[in-house]
Amino acid sequence: MGFEHRSVMPSEVHEYQNLKPGSICVDCTLGGAGHALSTLKAILPDGLLIGIDQDMDALAHAKKKLAPFKENVRLFHNNFSDLPEILESNGIEGADSILLDLGFSLNQIKHGKRGFSFKLDEPLDMRMDIRNELTAGHIINSYTEKELREIFFRFGEENFSSRIARAIVRERSNQPILTSKALSDIIVSAVPAKNRFRQKIHPATRVFQALRIAVNNELENLKTFMEEVPDLLKKGGRICVISFHSLEDRIVKQAFKKLESGCTCPRDLPQCGCGFVPQLTSILKKPLAPTKEEIDANPMARSSRLRVAQKI
Repeated sequence: MGFEHRSVMPSEVHEYQNLKPGSICVDCTLGGAGHALSTLKAILPDGLLIGIDQDMDALAHAKKKLAPFKENVRLFHNNFSDLPEILESNGIEGADSILLDLGFSLNQIKHGKRGFSFKLDEPLDMRMDIRNELTAGHIINSYTEKELREIFFRFGEENFSSRIARAIVRERSNQPILTSKALSDIIVSAVPAKNRFRQKIHPATRVFQALRIAVNNELENLKTFMEEVPDLLKKGGRICVISFHSLEDRIVKQAFKKLESGCTCPRDLPQCGCGFVPQLTSILKKPLAPTKEEIDANPMARSSRLRVAQKI
């Protein structure tokens, strides 16, 4: 069985990374290693790629795919938020390029057997890193109705979060909810029929997204990472971030804005008095979306957005 993954916006990412031979680059989310392979070819013969992924399957695949370049690669089974420690332990003061692709692979959905998909009947796990203790099954079967409602609304922007949370608590009082299929059926039945057929996406989409975010602490890790970005880049180094939903993109957008123009002085003050020093400058005025051709070839790229900034 092959590792199924397609890199999103590969040519656009390659262009905006601004790579050259000898560059030190970081791929924070290796996935299928498509971006990593492209990066490596651009920084040879003496460049270095730091590759990170919290999914052991992805890391094992990347190790095989990048084997011909092993002298130029160092791989780590970590979350991208651990990058400061990884760079320090390797004696690297800063990177020329950092790529953060926040999507998850088709391999995780179809072959991970961790309940990421509402279309499959699998254990309710949803851990990207199986070393972590918290699972989706634990959240679904032990969190209060209020806690479930807040997770679904905050991380999934689900309009029927109250109805769905109530239905879950009611069903689990009879027997534990153990599989993705069982959870999906409960969600579908909780959504009013008229809304069920009107939605463009499956009724369980937002709840499954919310659970995955909660299990993997995705938004908090992203917030922490974005605050640290200036310290991780060399002067002139670039950070490229591909997000896949509005919650992620908002965090990246706000972080770039704060690091670029975060002066807190009143606008009518003749000069800055807060001491703010810009640390990044945005390369793109607006986030870049994939082309129609790419979306046709890879529907999973549909909601992706690329933002790029450079350290001043």
